[in-house]
Amino acid sequence: MEYSPILHNLHVVPSSHVKNKLFVFCIMLSLWVYMIYCCVGYCSTVPNLTYRSVNRHENDSEIDNQDSSVGASRDLLNNENDLDSRGDEWDEIRGEAKALDDNAMSGFLNDSESKKLPQAIIIGVKKGGTRALLEFLRLHPDIRAVGAEPHFFDRNYDKGLEWYRELMPKSSEGQLTMEKTPSYYVTKEVPARIYTMSKDTKLIVVVRDPVTRAISDYTQTRSKKPDIPSFESLTFKNISAGLIDTTWSAVQIGMYAKHLERWLQYFPTEQLLFVSGERLISDPAGEMARVQDFLGLRRVVTEKHFHFNPAKGFPCLKRPEGNSKPHCLGKTKGRTHPNIDPEVVQRLRDFYKPYNRKFYRMTGHDFGWD
Repeated sequence: MEYSPILHNLHVVPSSHVKNKLFVFCIMLSLWVYMIYCCVGYCSTVPNLTYRSVNRHENDSEIDNQDSSVGASRDLLNNENDLDSRGDEWDEIRGEAKALDDNAMSGFLNDSESKKLPQAIIIGVKKGGTRALLEFLRLHPDIRAVGAEPHFFDRNYDKGLEWYRELMPKSSEGQLTMEKTPSYYVTKEVPARIYTMSKDTKLIVVVRDPVTRAISDYTQTRSKKPDIPSFESLTFKNISAGLIDTTWSAVQIGMYAKHLERWLQYFPTEQLLFVSGERLISDPAGEMARVQDFLGLRRVVTEKHFHFNPAKGFPCLKRPEGNSKPHCLGKTKGRTHPNIDPEVVQRLRDFYKPYNRKFYRMTGHDFGWD
């Protein structure tokens, strides 16, 4: 048989070509298997983080089932740890879980995040607007705040600072860690305890007209206990004598000057910021400018973040870069107040007048409640 170069080439070249293809295919297959392995290992960690975050907040909200007392106040009708705050806290827990998902990648890439004790605390007052302020502040990228009220300094102090630290969200260098527990302002042991943690802690107090605050406090309680006595009967020790019952916490909380005296024994006035609950509604951007300045932050939260909701009577939040629907506080906020006897309201105003004037002098600000 005659030798043919053409047949020889046809035999050799295809064999070499197939070997090259198989070699490339094996390399590509190995790379794909490695990438799938890495992705599965990475993604499996994300749900665990989210679950731990939500589970931690479940524990946080359980804290709020414990009883509290404000000095010697008669607080049997005003359990702060009701479904109002718990409902709002669960909204925040869902929000924090979503934020964790959104920032999961950056969290993995940034090992510098850690849990820190709060450098600023919203210490009061109940029904003053603390929830609204916290929600407004959480829009700021340099603030990390725990949603549920820890009640560390008034109810859980014996658990220690490490327990408290573990409740805080992780934050990076340059971010401010915060919490809010409104009962701190009226609890006598708290100023010394916060001072012991850090004498540099910045303190924020949201206050409003004490008469309106007391009625709001009563309205919240009545929404869950419809059979409680009337506001008028609870306000007075003796209706005929017109003696105000200052042991009722709804009345006692509004004696702002009395509580402030305790705080000034430990902290200078420059370390406390008094936010107007009324202005937080009528001019949220203006009040937020004061808060951000006090905390040493850039003025990031401005008028473009607010949308007034006439149905609820207070501003809702919106993200200026998107077209999403504004986010309002829960349905437990903005309840309609019951009609109170005008004479009772006037007697309360007369009762609070000397406390208000002293409070104005102590803070250097006239809130215009009289």
